[in-house]
Formats: sequence, structure tokens, C-alpha cells
Amino acid sequence: MTISAPGLDDLDYRLIALLRTDGRMPVAKLAVQLGVSRATVTARMERLERSGAIAGYTVVVQAQGRADAVRAITMVEVDGKNSEQIIRRLAGFPEIRGLYTTNGRWDLVAEIETATLREFDELLRKVRQIDGIANTETSILLGARKELG
Repeated sequence: MTISAPGLDDLDYRLIALLRTDGRMPVAKLAVQLGVSRATVTARMERLERSGAIAGYTVVVQAQGRADAVRAITMVEVDGKNSEQIIRRLAGFPEIRGLYTTNGRWDLVAEIETATLREFDELLRKVRQIDGIANTETSILLGARKELG
């Protein structure tokens, strides 16, 4: 599910990114990493939960057994000097499992996984609408010949 709640700002996306990394991170540690008060973090989390931007907290297991998942690699070209802001925005999408800077034609590479093709299409639409993203190229991963593990 993509994050589509209206009114999300940079702090919301940074908070979501931290929670995606560790959904059990204490509020005090979140506050320190975000540079805001614990009360601000608590209020933001409550608002994000009420709005549906955060639907819940869960345990993440390895992708084995998710044979029906849609997985892809998206290369992203950043327009201008908005890289850090764009990275924070992209990191806030739970469907983006990995995000890497790179050299060459593309500035970023995103690993994507969604449950359905419809969710995948919606995510790509939202990514392409982010201000500062000049171009993207996506390849759907069809079959694994060798996986890290």
C-alpha cells in the first residue's frame, strides 16, 4: 500500500523512513534522530496512524514465499540539487525496499516490491510525480537465477 495521505511533509516522510527501518525504535531515539521533541514525534505518529498513512506495525520476514509479489528495479534521474529531499521522500514508501545512490546516467536505484501489479502501477505514478524527479526507467524482475541469502 502506498502512502497517499494528504498533507504529509518532509518530517512525516523522515519519520516513516525511520520506522520502516525499525518499527520498534523508541520515541526518544526517533526524536533525537529527527531533531524534534518526543511530544512532536508522538503527535506525528498518532496523526499518521489516524490518517491511515501508517496502517500498523509489523514484523518483516525474508521475501521467500512471496512468489506472487511484483518486484522491480527503478532507476531515477534527479533534476537539480534536490537529491536529499527526494531520497527522504522515496524512503518513506514502504514498497521501496532498498534505495541506492549510483554513478552514470541514473542518480538513484530503487528496489521495489508490491503485492499486486495495481499497487506497483500506483507506486510508479506517485514516484514520477515527485518534484525534482526528471526521469525514471523501470525493469520488472521476472525470475530469480540466483538470490542472495
